[in-house]
Amino acid sequence: MGMIENLEAMLASGQDNALLRFTLGSALFKAGKLAYAVEHLRTAVEQDPDYSAAWKIYGKTLQALGDQQAAREVFESGIAAATRKGDLQAAKEMTVFQKRAQKAIDAGS
Repeated sequence: MGMIENLEAMLASGQDNALLRFTLGSALFKAGKLAYAVEHLRTAVEQDPDYSAAWKIYGKTLQALGDQQAAREVFESGIAAATRKGDLQAAKEMTVFQKRAQKAIDAGS
């Protein structure tokens, strides 16, 4: 059984927390299963709104799906979460990603 299957089995057994959802979402992102990854990453940030790493990969997944507007909004929330936590590096990274999303939005207009 692979990592994704193991994580899904943990979820199916009743284990459900932000770390599990983040790890599963990240694995799905790496596997190219973007729409499925979004579901788990969205749940991760709902379960822990200050989980800056989850916000970052959530936004990157939305960008990969081509939803720049949603990605920009997710990065905005992620920057706020990272700032609250004092995670300045994550805030800086998401600021760069947010600017890229905004440029893509502006270019598409």
